[in-house]
Order: sequence, then structure tokens, then C-alpha cells
Amino acid sequence: MKDRTIDYILRTTWLAVNKMYNEEASKYGTTMATGFTLLSIDPETGTPSTSLGPIMGMEATSLSRILKKMEELGLIERKPNPNDGRGVLIHLTEYGKEKREYSRERVLIFNDTIKKHVSEEQLKSFYEVSDTINELISNKKIYNKTK
Repeated sequence: MKDRTIDYILRTTWLAVNKMYNEEASKYGTTMATGFTLLSIDPETGTPSTSLGPIMGMEATSLSRILKKMEELGLIERKPNPNDGRGVLIHLTEYGKEKREYSRERVLIFNDTIKKHVSEEQLKSFYEVSDTINELISNKKIYNKTK
């Protein structure tokens, strides 16, 4: 394709962001996926394991591998959910809370840097376009159109 499509711009931008976060995380022996997971777990009350996938937009199989690795690294622990005997809550360990704070700082640095280089109006437009794309996808209005 000669022209850059919206899909191409989204994909290449996300790949660049992903690579940037993974390079930063690798300095500390971790990955972007681990950092994202740490940020998705409630640091005070824990998060039901069944809620994490939807929160993160991940499939259960991929999330299971990440959680297993995080448990091996001592970042999380699984505890029975007192409100649902069949469920499990994912809690951060003290070490996990430290790494969560580190991940949070990295995200804020990224956001602050972008905000220094992009006007409020441009950022507002970016959010609006992103919301529209997500809405169209969520409501299956791209490929499931009736003719």
C-alpha cells in the first residue's frame, strides 16, 4: 500500500510503544505484559482472576502464563475470594507493589512526554478518534454491516 492506512498507523505506533516499554522493562528483568498486569491489579483489595482478562483485553490462556510467571517471581499471590468460594483473588505482594509503582512511573513519564509534544486539542482529537474506533469494533460495525 502506498498510503498509510489507519490500521497501519495504529499497528506501527503500538509496536513502537510496546518495544519501548519492553526495552525499559528488560533493564529490570521483566516485560511490558508484567507491568501492565501489575497496573491492572487493585493494590489494596486484589482483583478477581476472572476479571483481569476483560480488564486487560487479554485471552485467559495468555493471562494464565503471565500470572504463573508473576507468581514464580514473587510479584503476586493467589488467595481464595471470600465472596465467592470458587473464585480466586490476585493480590500483589510487597515486592509486586514496588514493581507496580515502578511501572506506574514509567507510564506517567510516557504520558507527560507526549503531552509536552502534543497540543491539548490534538490529544482530545486522538482520544475521540480512539473512542470511535473502539466503539465501532465493540459494536461490530466494521465487518458485520448489513448491506
